[in-house]
Amino acid sequence: MGWNDERVATLRKLWAEGLSASQIAKQLGGVTRNAVIGKVHRLGLAGRATPSRPAKRPVRAARPRIMGPSAPRLRPASSMPALVVPELEPLKFEDGNTASVLTLNESMCKYPIGDPSEPGFAFCGRSASCGPYCQDHARLTYQPSQQKKRRSGEPDELRRMLRLAAM
Repeated sequence: MGWNDERVATLRKLWAEGLSASQIAKQLGGVTRNAVIGKVHRLGLAGRATPSRPAKRPVRAARPRIMGPSAPRLRPASSMPALVVPELEPLKFEDGNTASVLTLNESMCKYPIGDPSEPGFAFCGRSASCGPYCQDHARLTYQPSQQKKRRSGEPDELRRMLRLAAM
C-alpha cells in the first residue's frame, strides 16, 4: 500500500503523540516498521527523546593509597644504576664509506645509527660477536628478563604486594 496524503497525516499525528514506529505500522496496516521509519526520515519529522534508561551510577574517584609501615618501600629512581649508552660511530671502510644494507654481511653488527631518512644513516659494521650486534650494542639492545631478576624464595603474596606498590 502506498503513502497517500491521508496516511501521511495519520503518520504525522501518531508520531507527534509519541507512538513507536511498530505501533504506527500496526495502526496504519499494510506497512512495516522500517517503512514508517523511512517515511519519518524523508518527511524530516523531529526526532523524539529516547525512552528512559536506568540512571548510570556515578563513577567514584579512586581512593588515595596509604602506604603503611608494613608496605614495602621502593628505591628512589636516583639510586637505580644508570645504563651507559656507548656513543659508537659507524665503522668506516678503507674507501671511507660506512656499512649500508648492501654491504652488510653475517659477521657485521647490524645496529642502526642515525635516522634512516637522513643522508648520514649507517649501520655499526663492527664485528658481530653476540648474534646480529657487536658486544656494546648487544648489551644496549638486550635487556635481562624480569623473571631472572626475581628471587625464587619470595612468597606469591609478597610479589603481589610489590607489584601493587609499584603502581
